[in-house]
Amino acid sequence: MDRFLKVSLEMRGVSCIARLLDAEAPRTAAAVWDALPLSGQVFHGKYARNEIYQLVPAFAPVEPGPENTTVTPIPGDLCYFTFNADILNTPSHGYGAQDEVSTPEAIIDLALFYGRNNLLLNGDQGWVPGNVFAAVVEGLDEMAAACQSIWMDGARGETLSLARYEGGSGDADR
Repeated sequence: MDRFLKVSLEMRGVSCIARLLDAEAPRTAAAVWDALPLSGQVFHGKYARNEIYQLVPAFAPVEPGPENTTVTPIPGDLCYFTFNADILNTPSHGYGAQDEVSTPEAIIDLALFYGRNNLLLNGDQGWVPGNVFAAVVEGLDEMAAACQSIWMDGARGETLSLARYEGGSGDADR
């Protein structure tokens, strides 16, 4: 039986529905599902191109590891990345040499890709493969417009939320 997530931008009042890819990424899908709901400040991708994401503390009892990975996500892909703070604590991310790593433990990046021509290549780190754990099945056009607004108008004050969705696809506005 398919499981679904509701992905929302709270301030903008926009949501889409994504189907978990249990067959393709069983460990990652299970880890995310068990951790829901998750909410946090949204950010817009700097390197990947058409991406919004949130950073949350590690939540899986056991890190899922690589599965169903990609470096070229397509519109509607939801990806899971694991970083530690010292990887993100670089000048390219806005940090200076005087900034200290405050949380050396793992940080999870949950990302939604909303447009074409994404490439997960970071100038500081090289290739950054992500686990594709879900795919948007409804509401991507509206979400893409809201994501573009984050790029053009700013992310300040906006929350990205992921929650279990029991309605299945076909009724995203419930």
